[in-house]
Amino acid sequence: MSGIRGDGRALVVGVLNVTPDSFSDGGRFASQERAVARGLELAAQGADIVDVGGESTRPGAEPVSEGEEQRRVLGVIEALAKRGVSVSVDTVHASTAEAAVEAGARFINDVSGGTYDPEMLRVAARASRNRGARFVIGHWRGIPAPDHRRSTYADVVAEVREALAARVREAVAAGVDPARIVLDPGLGFDKTGDQSWSLLARLDALTELGHPVLVGASRKRMIAEVLAELPRAAARAPESAAHERDLATAVTSALAARAGAWGVRVHDVAGTVQALAVARRFGESSLAGLATAPPEGRTRDRVTLTGLEVHAHHGVFDFERARGQRFLIDAEVAVDLTAAAAGDALERTVHYGELAEAIVAAAERDPVDLIETVAERVADVALGFAGVHSATITVHKPEAPIAAAFADVSVTVVRRAADAGGAGEGAR
Repeated sequence: MSGIRGDGRALVVGVLNVTPDSFSDGGRFASQERAVARGLELAAQGADIVDVGGESTRPGAEPVSEGEEQRRVLGVIEALAKRGVSVSVDTVHASTAEAAVEAGARFINDVSGGTYDPEMLRVAARASRNRGARFVIGHWRGIPAPDHRRSTYADVVAEVREALAARVREAVAAGVDPARIVLDPGLGFDKTGDQSWSLLARLDALTELGHPVLVGASRKRMIAEVLAELPRAAARAPESAAHERDLATAVTSALAARAGAWGVRVHDVAGTVQALAVARRFGESSLAGLATAPPEGRTRDRVTLTGLEVHAHHGVFDFERARGQRFLIDAEVAVDLTAAAAGDALERTVHYGELAEAIVAAAERDPVDLIETVAERVADVALGFAGVHSATITVHKPEAPIAAAFADVSVTVVRRAADAGGAGEGAR
């Protein structure tokens, strides 16, 4: 099981370009103050991760020095990380990736998959082993060519799959923790619109590689080409205004999530969060029968994860928000494991490693006052895993600011799949 499958849920990766020549943002967030404010805004809108980039990868973009790239991104990454935002660095440069992880980034997003800078795999290996950072391996055939001269494929799905599998093998051989690898098919990177849509239509071929898959279709030419086929009033001038592609991007992202994408990388976070919520609710309705009692004679099985440690900035008091504190989370999900056990099939059970990562991402998101809200948020995430009937979540706050001596304080919520989108919806 390579991602959160089949229910419309995926992590939302918000794009934050701190470049003067971005094709979609036009340098709006080139100053550190504006960039940090935008990153916090993206997180407040529901971004699970904010992806900070200091060098444009659009076709024809001018390259920048590593020093200039770091000047643009490091202060922004550090400021956002200190505010509890989960940050990714979008870079092909190993030195920038290493400095970004030191500044607080938890993801290295390399569109070249480590092929541009020969030091990148070694940096990613240290970051994954020592800091738990994830390495996003993108597919490309070099710096994007505007004329698509490298977009010739006999079978784009098979060739991208094999290229990504080869990059995974090289990354693991270099020491990258395989559990920290994410794959990105590189839509639009030396791929025509038709080829990019083919990759989305066969996303299962990539998720079968056993790693989470990140999809980044946001505002790309593949979207514009579809809109260009519509009447002008419906398309709303897609070629002249990249942001006019956001509605179509949100639909694409929701469909990708339903197809098994672990995450979607987008410029318009708010619209995408709404689209994913609708897709999730649609999926819950179609699978409502799964939330009923198990067949007579069959015991409801469980996957349990206890003592998951998270450092987050929740709390009523300002000092709790500022310095953060330790939380412990226990999660028990009810799921029928008969098929998984019979066929020794990972895809038929809940991948506890992915469950742990999804819980950590949810718990470390934007600060809230109550651990009740954190528990509701985590329950919502757990119920998003395919086949989960119910979730019992306990959030412990062992360092709570209580004057009297105490061992622990905790809140437990029990939620069923049929309840998802109710009380838990507001917590997101």
